[in-house]
Amino acid sequence: MSNSHPEFHAAPPTNVARGFALYVGVDEATAQAAGTTLAELVTALRAKVAELVPAAHDETYAAVALAPKNIGGKNVDIVRTALRDPRALDKLVSKVEEEAAETNKGILIDFSRKKVFADGENAELTYKEFELLSYLINHEGETVSREELIELVWAGDETNAPSDRTIDVHIRRLRSKIAGYEDIIRTVRGGGYRFDKHPDVHVEDYSI
Repeated sequence: MSNSHPEFHAAPPTNVARGFALYVGVDEATAQAAGTTLAELVTALRAKVAELVPAAHDETYAAVALAPKNIGGKNVDIVRTALRDPRALDKLVSKVEEEAAETNKGILIDFSRKKVFADGENAELTYKEFELLSYLINHEGETVSREELIELVWAGDETNAPSDRTIDVHIRRLRSKIAGYEDIIRTVRGGGYRFDKHPDVHVEDYSI
């Protein structure tokens, strides 16, 4: 079937179509190479929809999918996963669970579902514990100060932001949940914490 005529699956008789999602796998560099930007693309697509269906002018919404720079995979797959497309997530969940069962050793970081598996078992990290670990992983090889963790991981949450000392408590609890692999988070005396590339750590790359 031609790409210009996408296949639509019939909705169950009890449901009606209320709109659609169009996933576009284009990064900023690719857009610029074509002489445009993501913002211009979004504006043009919204204008086209309004031209074809004037009533849809105030019924469109655009979201940009963000992912760490070192994440591999096709852009459109990353977009679908980051924007929580159900089919993409189902495939990803199956892939992650199969991978965890096969390896069953080490630490598996699943950025999409914000979960960490230790030897195949869910480490049951809290939201902030996962954010702490993912921030350190995304700054691999860099010493991250306690002040930076407070400022960026707790950005916009001044009410619940910890002190320098309670950052240590958060890290200690995080390490206890990945017992046996706690050394993936290194303490830098007088500096903060650091994640170095580790053979027991696998980062899920969003690939479908």
